[in-house]
Amino acid sequence: MKWALREAERAAAVGDVPVGALVVVRGEIVARAHNRREADHDPTAHAELIAIRDAALALGRWRLSGATVYTTLEPCPMCAGAMIAARVDRVVFGAPDPKAGACGSVVDLFGAGTFNHRPVVVGGVMREPCGLVLQEFFEARRATSHLRA
Repeated sequence: MKWALREAERAAAVGDVPVGALVVVRGEIVARAHNRREADHDPTAHAELIAIRDAALALGRWRLSGATVYTTLEPCPMCAGAMIAARVDRVVFGAPDPKAGACGSVVDLFGAGTFNHRPVVVGGVMREPCGLVLQEFFEARRATSHLRA
């Protein structure tokens, strides 16, 4: 999770919401990414999706069975859906997302029992530092937007 947190900090440094993600297979990081929505002008450029795409390319297969996705923020429905489609074995996240979390905070796509694949979910890993990087980012954003008003 420390590597994912470093990716989140990279996103914050370029003005994007600080979320970082890794895909790990057999203890090896095969892909890492951070949010790029602002940089790419792409609403789908979430850290998790980029990491999943990069992992599939690195491994030469779309099925990511055997993979664990580490992400600093609870996945949203779009990212959770991609993890289901990619057949990811396990999802480990840091901070819960009470506005868009799809691992139980708002909805639980992995526990619904209606999909053909359900990754194991572990939440709250390094919850405080993962949440703090988000909190500090949004506090700074609010402070600068207040100065412009």
